[in-house]
Amino acid sequence: MEPFEPQKTKTSSYIGCKEFPCSDINENGYLVPALEIDPERIKAVMVSEAPPEDPADYFYAPGEPFYLKTTIQAFRDAGMVVNSMQEILDLGFYLTTAIKCPKLQYGVSAATIKNCSVILEKELDLFPELEVYMLMGDVAIKAFNYISKRQTGKNTIPAGSTYKIRRNQFYYQDRRVFPSYVQTGQNYLIEKSKREMIAEDLAEAIRITG
Repeated sequence: MEPFEPQKTKTSSYIGCKEFPCSDINENGYLVPALEIDPERIKAVMVSEAPPEDPADYFYAPGEPFYLKTTIQAFRDAGMVVNSMQEILDLGFYLTTAIKCPKLQYGVSAATIKNCSVILEKELDLFPELEVYMLMGDVAIKAFNYISKRQTGKNTIPAGSTYKIRRNQFYYQDRRVFPSYVQTGQNYLIEKSKREMIAEDLAEAIRITG
């Protein structure tokens, strides 16, 4: 008898943007994870803000992309020694962004976040065994709340500063939801207090999924 091979899914085949209705993003930089993975092995999703301007810095780019570099450091800060994207996936963590195109400016409109939340919702639905959602920054929190509002009629994460509300426990469909901070970009390297809070949140997420 041949050994059982889990069914793998190519994520980019199930999610995508066809119309690109948003005006404050660079649609030429559109990026979604193009992975062939077993969806049932994913226990946690880390949702960051937006793809980098340079696709070579994206989580799943070859070499040493900057987004992956800071994310690996976040895992190490949380007490989990990892050295590659594959090792993060092997832990059951999937990385993505709330917005699928690079931003043109520092901020991004509510309309763009709402548009992209439809794509993010389909992406999250790929993973039937999820136990944790990690919302890395305000854009991810807002996108997730759009999903929650469509499905349940209310926000999962209440309004308020992340540092004030993060000590509370939030759940969506019986899965733990962490409001946290962006772990990508240069700010992660210089904002010590946020880096410590990310490590705390990630360590708890690892404990839950482990």
